[in-house]
Amino acid sequence: MVEQPVGELGVSLKATTIAVRAQRREHRWRKVRRRRLGVWVLGHCPVERLPMDLLSVRDGSGKTVRQQMDAYVVGAAMTQFTSYSQGLIDMTERVAAGALADAGLGADRIGVVFFGNAAAGLVQGQEMIRGQVLLHQTALAGKPIINVENACASSSTAFHLAASAVAAGQVDAAIAIGVEDMSHPDRLRTFGALAAATDTLRRPDMFAMVDSLTLHAHESNAGAASSSPLMAHYATQGAEFLQRFGGSPRDLAQVVIKNRANGSLNPNAQIRRRVSVEEVLQDKMIAAPLTRSMCAPVSNGAAAVVVVSKALCRRIGAMGVRVLGLGMASRDPRSPAMPSQVAAKQAFEAAAVGPEEIDVAELHDAAAAAELILMEAVGLCGPGQSIDLTRAGATALDGKLPVNPSGGLVSRGHPLGATGCAQLVELTEQLRGRCQARQVSSARLALAQSSGGVLADSEAVAAVTILSGDEL
Repeated sequence: MVEQPVGELGVSLKATTIAVRAQRREHRWRKVRRRRLGVWVLGHCPVERLPMDLLSVRDGSGKTVRQQMDAYVVGAAMTQFTSYSQGLIDMTERVAAGALADAGLGADRIGVVFFGNAAAGLVQGQEMIRGQVLLHQTALAGKPIINVENACASSSTAFHLAASAVAAGQVDAAIAIGVEDMSHPDRLRTFGALAAATDTLRRPDMFAMVDSLTLHAHESNAGAASSSPLMAHYATQGAEFLQRFGGSPRDLAQVVIKNRANGSLNPNAQIRRRVSVEEVLQDKMIAAPLTRSMCAPVSNGAAAVVVVSKALCRRIGAMGVRVLGLGMASRDPRSPAMPSQVAAKQAFEAAAVGPEEIDVAELHDAAAAAELILMEAVGLCGPGQSIDLTRAGATALDGKLPVNPSGGLVSRGHPLGATGCAQLVELTEQLRGRCQARQVSSARLALAQSSGGVLADSEAVAAVTILSGDEL
């Protein structure tokens, strides 16, 4: 491709963009021949293999400028998150229909479905074709349905795939759905499913928990597990963080108080009762320094998001929120960086904005300590500053950087496979100005961060999304 400078040579940005898109389409739909097991397979070139010159133009000074993503969120819906079972099928049908209705689109316009779920295999015994089963009686039946399992980041990963498919021009519209029902008559089965989000091949203790609590639960009394095995990880990380930066359990309690206050204003939150510092600190100890109130509850719920191209967004007259940047990374043993740090860097670079421009954020506070750690990991503040910002009230709804206006996982709840999409539903509604009592004033740029699993004392995977409401 011969890139043309924009501006100085009289070539309009619009004309250049049209040319770039035309060449993208030509490249995208070019047949790619690959030899596999003695059979020639014809397929479309994956987005990640597109040459960078197809994703950029030159400005007047000759500098290469990356093109922003052509993907907009136009539909968002979620159930209330609850401690009791709502049924996987019913929840899935409700959020799929709700997101399509919010978008003003019929199911016939959807080109592909990305379906996020983490634990149905171990909790309900539904493996392999989860999306196909749960959407079987909906108008989306028959569509390409791709099942996505990526621990607690399952539906945020589904969203990344949906946005990427639209941005690449593979489809004009896609839907990402996340659903989880963690309820089971035997509560220990839930804890066993959570243990499966660790390295069971290198951790015999974790494999024993999964095996005894889920795979062979009918054969043994599995022991006295009373909480998620992941809380031990968050407790260790939290204790080290507090010691390093001079914090205390009271700082964790302040995170809970803030998120419970936000959750009390969210009709979809699982826990809507405010608490005091004393209540949080005197609650049952799960794993020091974490008390029960500092940990996300076992939850059930679903959420869905519809993504379309700019052209379709305009055609249907939707209130679209632009996807500015995406980032995703897995734990790399060769690097000390958390996946969230890497994913955030990718997302900010793609969005061409800085952390200081973010107006509101949803972070994966599976435990209160995680919110403080993740604020620094994604660059919203410097090392050790998250404690001071929380103490000063800067992360509250009326603060300079509201974090978890939905109530976060600690208050809204954490149905694993639905959490990522639920964050995006919240931020979409924030940017649309629809959150009423918990509305963040003048929010234009939003960041969502989702963690998944535990590997080598860190997150196994993390996804970061940056959304913009500037075009509303």
